[in-house]
Amino acid sequence: RMPSCLLKLSRVVLSHKPWALFTLIFFFVSFAYHKLYWGIWEEPKSRVPIYGLSADISCAHHMPSPLNITHRPSPSAGNVFFVETSEQTTPSYLFSCSVESAARTHPASRVVVLMRGLAKENASLPKHWAFSLLSCFPNVEIRPLDLMELFSGTPLAQWYLQPQRHQEPHFFPVLSDACRIVLMWKFGGIYLDTDFIVLRNLQNLTNALGIQDYDVLNGAFLSFKPKHKFMELCMQDFVQDYNGWVWGHQGPELLTRVFKKWCSIRTIESMSCRGVRALAPEVVYPIPWQGWKKLFEAVSASEFHKLLKNTYAVHIWNKLSHETKLEIPSQALLAQLYSQFCPATYAKMKQD
Repeated sequence: RMPSCLLKLSRVVLSHKPWALFTLIFFFVSFAYHKLYWGIWEEPKSRVPIYGLSADISCAHHMPSPLNITHRPSPSAGNVFFVETSEQTTPSYLFSCSVESAARTHPASRVVVLMRGLAKENASLPKHWAFSLLSCFPNVEIRPLDLMELFSGTPLAQWYLQPQRHQEPHFFPVLSDACRIVLMWKFGGIYLDTDFIVLRNLQNLTNALGIQDYDVLNGAFLSFKPKHKFMELCMQDFVQDYNGWVWGHQGPELLTRVFKKWCSIRTIESMSCRGVRALAPEVVYPIPWQGWKKLFEAVSASEFHKLLKNTYAVHIWNKLSHETKLEIPSQALLAQLYSQFCPATYAKMKQD
């Protein structure tokens, strides 16, 4: 038999047809508005499939310390972007640590990992421990990198379509340089190279980039609002003053050129100019590239704190350091960074 509540509802609807119709229309419109509203705030790249967990694992097994990530990322918090422009799909310990440390320090942000080697039509990740580990973080999203889509509508679209560019000796670094400035211009947020270990939240470093050493800016860290004029000028310089045969010409040298023009200066120092900040080296490059071996030297707890007291993230200079053996566990500076800021990756390193 029909429940009494449904009988009463049917009688009300039949006796008040206009009112019932109005109510149904109101609820339908409200539902449609709700879906449209959240669709507008959804990141344009979310149309690209987000890859799922690659293997059956226990996330609790991989998480030796609390995640402190209990809510979905907020649309108002800027994304943190990582980009892998090569075809490789076997992330290193450092790659995993970079993403994990960013996820832990930015619980309200989406940490978006874009990888060129992932196929768009496949919704499952390759079986690799790093993908399984990073999938345990609810704010990490691993997506394929569609370069044609990324560069569309920018001055770099025509540059990318020129086949001779792909034969240049530094093509992958140059491609990475191109991706980061387009990401910052299109979407804003934070860009990080995959050889950073993040120590604290970077969201308050807005419209900023770091001084690598005397008179040179580096783009391994960028933080900008979307459609910022400075990033637009970087895209224009990328095309107009292009030279893919000189290492760094499209990267640190480009950012340094544009910043000097932006500020009408000859020498760069820690400063803010027309709303763009050049951060002191200790903020994101506390270990200069010339002194990268210090990362593998033992340091005391007091020295560790003193060295990094004003630091938000540490660049590991993987191009120089990747072949150096790291003892795990040890008091080496890099080992302590792994232990404190990416404990899940560190646990995997000790296991291996």
